[in-house]
Amino acid sequence: MTKSDEAVASYRNRFTCSAAVLSAFSGDLGLDPETAKKIACGFGAGISKTGNICGAVSGSILVIGLKYGKTVAEDDAATEKTRALVRRFIHEFTEKNGSINCTELLGYNLSNPEEFARARDSGLFVAKCTPLVRDAADILEKIL
Repeated sequence: MTKSDEAVASYRNRFTCSAAVLSAFSGDLGLDPETAKKIACGFGAGISKTGNICGAVSGSILVIGLKYGKTVAEDDAATEKTRALVRRFIHEFTEKNGSINCTELLGYNLSNPEEFARARDSGLFVAKCTPLVRDAADILEKIL
């Protein structure tokens, strides 16, 4: 099973998009998937239904940081590598999907309860978010 398949399966099992992406990669990077799901939970739905950055993107940024992030104060090269990969990820995700902003990607402001309900009831989270989770994981597999 690919990482993107794992992420999609996790998302379909009712974990947030951010948790699905981070947990698919976490085990290989020294973080157990259960803890990863907890860490990333609040980033789903455009950072907890605030209409901000897509949770699949947030989860991906967490994966990049987990793999390459700075752990020693003097290791500025790790910071630069992490930032470069995050920029590359964002560029590729935006090229494919047009944005990294949840509201722009979905066409609904999830912070508005009525719009959230319409998005949910329309099946948008399955139809649109599932491919976004897959895209995020596919891009990560390529750039890691």
